[in-house]
This record gives sequence, structure tokens and C-alpha cells, in this order.
Amino acid sequence: MLEWTLLPIQNFEAYRQEWDALNKSYYGSALLESRFVTLLIRHFGTSKVKLAIGRQDQAIVVMTLLEPNVWGTVWSTFQPAQAPLGLWLVTPTLNQETVAQSLMAALPWTVGLLGITQQDPNFVPRPAHTSCLRTLDYIHTARICTTACFTEYWAARGKNLRHNLKRQRNRLEREGIVLRLDVCQQPELIVETINDYGRLESVGWKSVSGTAISAHNQQGAFYTELLKNYAETGDAVVYRYFYGDRVVACDLCITGYGVINWLKTTYDENETTSSPAALLRQESFEQIFSNPLIESIEFYGSVMDWHTKWSDEIRTTYHINVYRWAWLAKLHDRYKDVKNKLLFEATER
Repeated sequence: MLEWTLLPIQNFEAYRQEWDALNKSYYGSALLESRFVTLLIRHFGTSKVKLAIGRQDQAIVVMTLLEPNVWGTVWSTFQPAQAPLGLWLVTPTLNQETVAQSLMAALPWTVGLLGITQQDPNFVPRPAHTSCLRTLDYIHTARICTTACFTEYWAARGKNLRHNLKRQRNRLEREGIVLRLDVCQQPELIVETINDYGRLESVGWKSVSGTAISAHNQQGAFYTELLKNYAETGDAVVYRYFYGDRVVACDLCITGYGVINWLKTTYDENETTSSPAALLRQESFEQIFSNPLIESIEFYGSVMDWHTKWSDEIRTTYHINVYRWAWLAKLHDRYKDVKNKLLFEATER
């Protein structure tokens, strides 16, 4: 039996120690540390978000942040676009469905569905379907293990990738362009690196779609504060790649628990005869492989073609849906079957 407490989101600060204890004991992710979550709340949270705490024999065994939909019929984990993982910390000996159904009983009676978003099977094994539980694929994501030596890793990459980057380097050097990787970990330089990142994104496709980071928008403020915070403990890295004195690629990363997490990446889209982002990766990865404190590189984004050239490890993250009633789960199954049938018929036409 679990005893639940639902608190306003402002109370999260008082429970940061307990949150970090759960993360450290069972998950071990820099992306789930309370300092990351605190900034998500500060920059993207609303008064609707609640802190849910589950106790067993007085001990805290579950913590999550929840947000209702407009009608209050669906509650789901608070999931800003800037959070790669769902904010759902559960002691692994507990049954996911039992925990979720117990939490559902503590929510208003109008709630028919509890959604647990963006779960990593490395932390939470994907549960089997039951009468009230369903899982859905979210995205395929890539990882690179860095425990081998870089020479072996690089030799295992495709011939085209290795040849193309070597050819690009030789051509740029013949043109007198000095290539340089800059590794920034100093808190006082974070604003400068975010400005460089924003300038690159402002001339790319993200500027058109309205998702570009800028020193003057909410996203820029979040990543500036986040990277400064992590840099103060040596857990932030910004890689910048230069052609001469010009920044042509930039990656934002945070580290922890033996993992370097690639948060954001951008490059100069006007460079059409070379790949600044790939050249940056080659040099930054070589440095990472030589760091005994790092065991893997995590991307936590949808696998794209370039990921498959650099990584052999791809897995599927997922969502969990838990329904208050079995008939509602069956109804959603039926809706999904009808929707898929209509999509199939549309493609056939």
C-alpha cells in the first residue's frame, strides 16, 4: 500500500534531497537531478503542475511531477520539450501498474488516464501490457559506449564517413583555414557560448520554425542558467568548432554518473562543402574516449541518419498509459485499430 501526498509545485524545493536520493540510488542521470528539474519548473512550469510523493512504511519510494489536461480527465508527467526524460522516479522493486493505479486513486475521480512519458528502458524496463496498462513507442535514440579506445571505435566507422572527413580536413587546410576545437567548461564563459550557439541557429531552419535558442528568449535563458549551474561543479561542457576565428558548430552538453548527455547541437548551414558538425564530433569524441570518467555518450533525440553512422547502439524509449478502468483501455485499443486501418486504406489509395 502506498500513501500519496499531492503538493503545489512550489514545494519541490523542500524535497530536492529526497528526489536526488531516488535518482542516485536507482536511475543515476544528470538529466533527472533536482537542479535540472528546478530549472524546468522555473522556466516552463505553471500552477497546474503538482508534486506527487508516494510513501511506503513512511519511506519515500515514488516521486513525480504531474500536470492535468484542460478537462482534468488525463494527468501526465510534466514534460517540457527541454526535458529528455520523463520526471517519474520509482523504486524498481515496485510494480509500475500498481504504483500508477494507486496514484490514480489519489487523483480526482474524473481522471481516467495517467500518462507516464519518455521512459528509458535502461532505467525502467518496459512493462508488459495488462488489462489497464499499455505502452507506446516514443522514439528510437542512440548511444555510444566509450570504454574502448577511440582508435578501435573510429576504425569501426563506415569507410565513407572516415574518408569524407579526412578529405574535408585536407581541403580546408590547403585553403589555409585553421580548424580548432574549443572546449568550454568555465561558468563565466557560458553566456558567450550561448550567444554563439544562438547566432548559428538564428540563420538555420529552427529560426524559421520558431524553435531556435536565443540569448533573449525563454529557451536561451533556460540553457544559460542550466549550463552555468552544471559548470560550477564541472558537469557542463560546450564544444565550439572554429574555421579560423569563426564559430561554425556548437554542442551543449552536461555530464554525470559516467555519461555525457548531448542536449543541443547546431552548425552553420551556409557551409555546404564541408560538415562542421561532423568534424566537431570526431575531435570531441576522441577527447571523450580518453576521459576515464566517461563511459557513454547519450543523445536522447530521434535517431537520424547521421546517428547511425556514429553509433551501433539504438534503443526505443516509450510512454506508459495506465487506465482507471479496463474497458477504457479496450476502447482506446479499438480507436487505435480503427485509426491504423484508416491510415492503411489512405496509403493504399
